[in-house]
Amino acid sequence: MVTRCLLEYAFYLKVHNNGDMLLVCIYVDDSIFTGDNPSLFEAFKKDISPEFEMTNVGLMYYYFGLEVKQMEDEIFISQESYTKEILKKFNMLDYNPVNTPMESGTKLSKFDEGEKVNPVFFKCLVGSLREAWRKILLRAKVCKDVEEN
Repeated sequence: MVTRCLLEYAFYLKVHNNGDMLLVCIYVDDSIFTGDNPSLFEAFKKDISPEFEMTNVGLMYYYFGLEVKQMEDEIFISQESYTKEILKKFNMLDYNPVNTPMESGTKLSKFDEGEKVNPVFFKCLVGSLREAWRKILLRAKVCKDVEEN
């Protein structure tokens, strides 16, 4: 039985009776799939090839802002390039990282004499950072769901 992920609508999971899993992600005209049994890959390709034209481009290195490094025993996924792109866009490449960007307990107040901030720039910065975190949290949730099944 194939199950669609409730949080990521392009993500499907098929668990066979023996516990083997096939994970499929379909987005527009791209698809990626993986699992724990290579014979499932061939069966999947054979099943969908009458309906869809497929080209095998080999191992995945980059997919929707996610960098993928595949080793023999593990797969490492990061957003390093996307994050650097955000930092470059907002001229923050040389900034120093901090765990808490301001002192805890600081009271905020309106300060009219300070430098005006472009609200569009600020919203774009916050939106970019939120999108990066959304991707991280969503992937973590999908991985947790897969482990539980």
